[in-house]
Amino acid sequence: MPAPSWYRDVPEPARSMLTVGAVFGILGGIAGLVVGLNVYAPTAWFAVFELGVPAALLGAIIGLVAGLIARYRLRAR
Repeated sequence: MPAPSWYRDVPEPARSMLTVGAVFGILGGIAGLVVGLNVYAPTAWFAVFELGVPAALLGAIIGLVAGLIARYRLRAR
């Protein structure tokens, strides 16, 4: 499936920030759901945000750093 046109127009550091942040956020949300259902099911929805949002922020930071490194390496050549 090809990427949407708006995604292709985003510069590389921001594109990797969006991608890695989304992946980490989804994985963190799934982990939060599993933990929340095991601990106390009625408030499991809160655990999704409790683990998903920090994971997404961490992923965005990691993606931005990786995108900047990739951009610098391409420019250095």
